[in-house]
Amino acid sequence: MAGLKELRTRIDAIKSTQKITSAMKMVAASRLRRVQILVDKNFGYSENLRKSALRVMMEIENEEETKGVQFMRPLLLQQKKNPTRYTLCVISSDRGLCGAYNSNIAKRAAQRIRELQKAGKEITVACIGKKAYDILRRYFSDSNIILNRVDNNYRGLTYADMAHKLSDEILKQFIAGEFDVCEFVYADFKTAISRTYECEQVCPLELNTEHLNDEQLQLINRSGNAFYEYLPDKLTLLTEILPILFNDNLFKIVVNSAASEHSARMTSMDSATRNAKKMISELTLKYNSLRQSAITTELIEIIAGAEAI
Repeated sequence: MAGLKELRTRIDAIKSTQKITSAMKMVAASRLRRVQILVDKNFGYSENLRKSALRVMMEIENEEETKGVQFMRPLLLQQKKNPTRYTLCVISSDRGLCGAYNSNIAKRAAQRIRELQKAGKEITVACIGKKAYDILRRYFSDSNIILNRVDNNYRGLTYADMAHKLSDEILKQFIAGEFDVCEFVYADFKTAISRTYECEQVCPLELNTEHLNDEQLQLINRSGNAFYEYLPDKLTLLTEILPILFNDNLFKIVVNSAASEHSARMTSMDSATRNAKKMISELTLKYNSLRQSAITTELIEIIAGAEAI
């Protein structure tokens, strides 16, 4: 009977765990739906904003080629030929129970840090989130990189406010010459069950046409059969667009990170709930088998005793 009592205790404990994991799954799913709306809405806006900046940039480059002039690039586009100081911002979560989400982000950040170390770069790592900070601190405890945790500055902020604050702080540091290049390591949300782990340069901005096909490139400076005209001049317009694009890039990174975290936690808790259900089923079967065996043994003892009398 001691075995039966132990099994009952285990089944009750697993049922309690199952309730917790099921509730956490529903909470994560609810949060994911809210953030996914922001990701979807932001996608079209980001694409149009980037195309607008690319359009103006290509017009300036064409004008430089045809007229033989050279325009001064806005600060956000001024890249050093041989950058030496890098700031790496790593976005992870403060809590666990989301599968391999945090460890994958830390691995991607560690890979990039080692690449920069081999190239002889000066590296400062700013972690937004406790989990990646703890992992990277173990990886590079004996290294000379500067590792900071800065998530306390962004607690309680909405995604938009967080992006604005990040944007302001990074721009101030860039203008002050505290770094040459700023990169973000984050999880890029694809679907509820898939995400990629990216290392993206955000400052200075990179305006390239790699993601556009030939047809899109031909039509980028036209709307139907009409060509674009610019007022004010192209350089002033580009200078005004770039801070908006920069802030939007950070907002995209923040909401994709949040969506990836919630989707990873939802998937992890769903898996834990299903595993708990399977364990309960197996233990219940074992419990019933032992109980039946115990009852059969008692009946045999009673019958044997009665026959002896």
